[in-house]
Amino acid sequence: MTFRSRREKLRHILSASACVHPGSVYDAISIRIAEDLGFPLGMFGGSVASLAVLGDPDVTLITLTELAEQMRRMSRAASLPVLVDADHGYGNALNVRRTVQELETAGAAGLTIEDTLLPAAFGEAKAQLISLEEGVGKIKGALDARGDASLVIMGRTGAASITSIEDAIERASAYEATGVDALFFTGIKSRAELEAIASATRLPIVLGGAPDELNAIDYLASQRVRIALQGHAPIAAATQAIYEVQRALREGTPPKNLKGLASSELTGRIMREADIKARSAAFLGLKK
Repeated sequence: MTFRSRREKLRHILSASACVHPGSVYDAISIRIAEDLGFPLGMFGGSVASLAVLGDPDVTLITLTELAEQMRRMSRAASLPVLVDADHGYGNALNVRRTVQELETAGAAGLTIEDTLLPAAFGEAKAQLISLEEGVGKIKGALDARGDASLVIMGRTGAASITSIEDAIERASAYEATGVDALFFTGIKSRAELEAIASATRLPIVLGGAPDELNAIDYLASQRVRIALQGHAPIAAATQAIYEVQRALREGTPPKNLKGLASSELTGRIMREADIKARSAAFLGLKK
């Protein structure tokens, strides 16, 4: 299976002049829904990966193997390009190389490598950053591991909310010099900060969450922001829906009286039931 066309779609988004919102995806169902609704891109966040796979918070408990396997399932289920939050690359620069190799073969269109110190250090409640030099080494390792030149690799920093906007710019400039394809920022708090970053760098920008004043998509596009995340509401909505149905059943509500369930028509579309029936007729001699 080739994933180059998906990666080229992500590269087109980065090279265009507009800013897009990705759909938050985390399993086969969510990626098919996002694809059917016309999202141009899926975002597989680390927090939703941990919740969907382990039922755990975002404290770096998920392994690379688990992350890549979930990405592989989504790649099979849909052709939507997916940007993967690869956290810190699961170790040092050599581990980052392995992370890139695994996610590339799993079908990711792109991935981010961040400079947050993960897992959290003993006795430290606040987020910390690795050194600039180590961050550069990780990005270089990621680029070196890329087998398909179309795979998008982004350097990510949360320095704006951990140290300073000046540090964020210094780190972004250093990552830019390695040859990454885009820069991913979290913790940007104002237009002034975004404009400072845009003025000091040249690569496409991805924003991982921002305050209300940074929600105007045309303004974001004018500052070279090509992808702006909108959080991970789908998994929160799914969690609430499952809770309500389970509670209603536990309290004695008959299944036929439950509200808000997917119709058989919607479920059939998500399962690609028509495709299965066509293949069953073609390959198993069954009637459509």
